[in-house]
Amino acid sequence: MTIQAQATEAAIPGKPTAASRTTLSHIMTAADTNLLGTVHGGVIMKLVDDAAGAVAGRHSGGPAVTASMDEMAFLSPVRVGDLVHVHAQCNWTGRTSMEIGVRVMAERWNESTPAQQVGSAYLVFAAVDADGKSRSVPPVLPDSERNARRFQEAQIRRTHRLARRRAIRELREQQPDE
Repeated sequence: MTIQAQATEAAIPGKPTAASRTTLSHIMTAADTNLLGTVHGGVIMKLVDDAAGAVAGRHSGGPAVTASMDEMAFLSPVRVGDLVHVHAQCNWTGRTSMEIGVRVMAERWNESTPAQQVGSAYLVFAAVDADGKSRSVPPVLPDSERNARRFQEAQIRRTHRLARRRAIRELREQQPDE
């Protein structure tokens, strides 16, 4: 990378966590169910990816693509008639990538009981230009102690992702497929 490119990247102003935070809500219907009669995990995963993609695009100021889903935890089933809220925010940024944290909440559409957390996920998005090439993203500026903790946790997950990728690559180089 040239010094001029580094200077340009360093000049990108940061954005606070709250600047791109998004909530996507959807009522679950019979069309969303699996063979057990609860909402299919893939339906929830699509909502998670949609909300995370909106955050990544907002934070980066343009197109961003899903690079990986680091973790998706389903904590309890979602039922037909549940109003699902998918809350997403940018937890961490690298040069061209962002980790988006997502919390999935559900409540009965016709009751006034509080929403319960039913899932969570971490996704990595890469910012791309019109030609699909990587582009720089603004740094995320944690705007609370909680978001500073999430930033640090995201750095740990990134370190583990890179170490796992490296270990698998080394193993495959030692034992190539036959």
